[in-house]
Amino acid sequence: MTENPRAGRLAERIQQIVARLLESRIKDPRLGFVTITDVKVTGDCQHASIFYTVLGSEEDRAGSAAALASARGLIRSEVGKQTGLRLTPTIDFHLDSVPEEAQHLADALAEARVRDAELAELRRGATPAGDADPYKKPHERSDDDE
Repeated sequence: MTENPRAGRLAERIQQIVARLLESRIKDPRLGFVTITDVKVTGDCQHASIFYTVLGSEEDRAGSAAALASARGLIRSEVGKQTGLRLTPTIDFHLDSVPEEAQHLADALAEARVRDAELAELRRGATPAGDADPYKKPHERSDDDE
């Protein structure tokens, strides 16, 4: 299933508009270092989900979420003015969880590297419990066997 090209273009435009608004017009002191990571617009262009990340602590995230919620009306009116749509899409903000998930995966990979190094260290001086080559080999015939 292909995505609606009009919705894709509108999503890009909304991302640019919201990023500029956060830089210049929204002066809420609760707003931290917010980055708009993605915008998803429904196929009928009636609803926009804006994903963002916040650099900082959990308190910074909560403050930024409250600031974005209070500025939602201003942002929606600016999106309507700058896009020229007959029906301005409703806007919802969602905290993007990708950075936390990426950090979790990076931590898991680092732990796996440490365990692999420990295992390699244990294997370095180890010898096999049985024969060095435990596989049966076919008996080679010599001229004397015949």
